[in-house]
Amino acid sequence: MPISTTSSVSTLIQALGEFPPESVIFGKSEAMQALRERMGKVASANVPVLINGESGTGKDIIARMIHSFSPWKSGPFVKVNCPAIPGTLLESELFGYEKGAFTGAYGTKPGRVEMAHRGTLFLDEISELDLALQSKLLQLLQDGQFCRIGAQEDKRVEVRIVCATNRQLDVEIENGTFRQDLYYRINVVNLRMPPLRERRGDIEGLVHYFLDHYNRKYNCRARALSLDLMGVLQKYHWPGNIRELENLIKRYVILGSEEVIANDLAPRNEREFFNPDIDLDGPISLKKVTRQATRELERKIILKVLQTHHWNRKQAARALNISYRALLYKIRDAGLPPNRSSRRRAEVVVDTGVAAD
Repeated sequence: MPISTTSSVSTLIQALGEFPPESVIFGKSEAMQALRERMGKVASANVPVLINGESGTGKDIIARMIHSFSPWKSGPFVKVNCPAIPGTLLESELFGYEKGAFTGAYGTKPGRVEMAHRGTLFLDEISELDLALQSKLLQLLQDGQFCRIGAQEDKRVEVRIVCATNRQLDVEIENGTFRQDLYYRINVVNLRMPPLRERRGDIEGLVHYFLDHYNRKYNCRARALSLDLMGVLQKYHWPGNIRELENLIKRYVILGSEEVIANDLAPRNEREFFNPDIDLDGPISLKKVTRQATRELERKIILKVLQTHHWNRKQAARALNISYRALLYKIRDAGLPPNRSSRRRAEVVVDTGVAAD
């Protein structure tokens, strides 16, 4: 039977222990309540699930909850963080290899797919898989079979696959970086994690939870936040979502001062918009000021995306939905460093609000 009652969710979270209580995970927003109900219905069905959402929204927790609700909860939960494993190693990590399959393969090694037999395989940021691996994953989804590197015969496994991504896979399909047939296979049921800025009513509950959690963890006595500071948190746009909020409260608990939060958020809020110095005593060129503001805003967006993708320019171009060549031109035009090795200066320049030379 589908598990969708409030008591069932509470029982699960208490059993898992490591997760926050139900009121913190799902909050009060309609979007999260709808997600909770949808997750409860799909958890017991052996179908692939795709979790969409920005980084830091809690996709990992939802994937683990799906596993723990499922009939295969006694089996393993195996997570693969696709961006964290180099592309040359990802295939062997996923599917394993036979002895002698390549230089250094001194023995047989099972992959994570085998490790997840009769359990759940969670592929985090699946959009990072290259097309060749996408083909092998498609075979696994179609007939439950895969082949180790260097093996002659396929192996069969029983595994429930849950995927997550912070990208729009339909855009990746149009760009030719994601297989359409694989998308239809993994997207049997879609769960969307709303960003924190769309559930501002849940911020206060999250703050109280993290404050209590880290006070106990670090044996601290940080006081509840003032109403003024709570108002600042409510207005902030939270690009890092719940993870950013958690880290902010963690710093407050350890350092014990509201100024830690206020000083960290206020400058970023003020720099969300470009504030040019305008000489009101003379004529004002609106066209020039607007062009300057647009150029500075574009520069900050490009730098932020490059930072998010660890300075991988091809990934950044896809995220910005522009060509790789166009991104290279914009990087040069904005005065940003061309590669990872010299990126620190650009980050410091933007963080201080000083224009590049």
